[in-house]
Amino acid sequence: MPTHELLATCWTSAGDSAPLRNELSPLPLEERVRAIAAGGWQGIGLNATDLRAARDHIGWSGLRDLVDAAGLRHTEVELVSDWWTTGAPKVESDATRDLLLDAAVALGARHVKAGCPFGADPSTWPTLVAPLRELVGVAGERGVRVALEPLPFSSVASVPLGARLVAEVDHPGLGLLVDAWHVFRAGTGLEELRDALPPGSVFGVELDDADPEVVGTLFEDTVERRRYPGEGCFDLEGLVRVVAGTGFTGPWGVEVISAEHRALPVEEGLRRAHESASALLTRALG
Repeated sequence: MPTHELLATCWTSAGDSAPLRNELSPLPLEERVRAIAAGGWQGIGLNATDLRAARDHIGWSGLRDLVDAAGLRHTEVELVSDWWTTGAPKVESDATRDLLLDAAVALGARHVKAGCPFGADPSTWPTLVAPLRELVGVAGERGVRVALEPLPFSSVASVPLGARLVAEVDHPGLGLLVDAWHVFRAGTGLEELRDALPPGSVFGVELDDADPEVVGTLFEDTVERRRYPGEGCFDLEGLVRVVAGTGFTGPWGVEVISAEHRALPVEEGLRRAHESASALLTRALG
């Protein structure tokens, strides 16, 4: 049993697939699950597109059997977006939400990840309180928690701002998804991060690293040039200690999204991600 449990988030095992483009992994789900288990991971993440395909191919019970047979103890599902909209986008968002909630219940997932409005003015975050409260309420009726992921290119542009939104919603089923990339690319310091995170507020963590300079837009940088933990400029050991100080014990997600990672055989990419994250956690926490 490893000291620190690791979860391969969806993009880490998806092969040549990336957010907002070709989101359906070209790899057979059975191959991904087998590679994750063989690589020493304890958890798997899947996105809505892959989950929809799995539901239609083997059903929720078949997916649960596949994950259980591999010995994976943790699952994570993503991503519900446009929950803040109205009209046709909201109808589509609600359908994705319901799919993710069905999957979360069937798999016993830790939470459903929720995104934030791209490109919006950060001063508008209070307008998200009511629709987020609605989302969390619907999820709570199914016994599922929601993990909000702040993004530096969205109206919830930092983890501290996300923590303010979570506090305003004030629901035990809502917490934060702390992605190292979005923490440091937003310019959030560790002291500021520590002050923003009360005990129990972190539902999930994603570990990744980066080069010192942003290349292209923030979004292009985040989907093309992430590095394996410990191979970039982020103070990940400090971040891990801050998050652990809130009472978070894992599993620790690893989210590597890059052209380099996508080009590797899935087994090789998973090995590099697992080894680097394991070494990081050992350095940070012993």
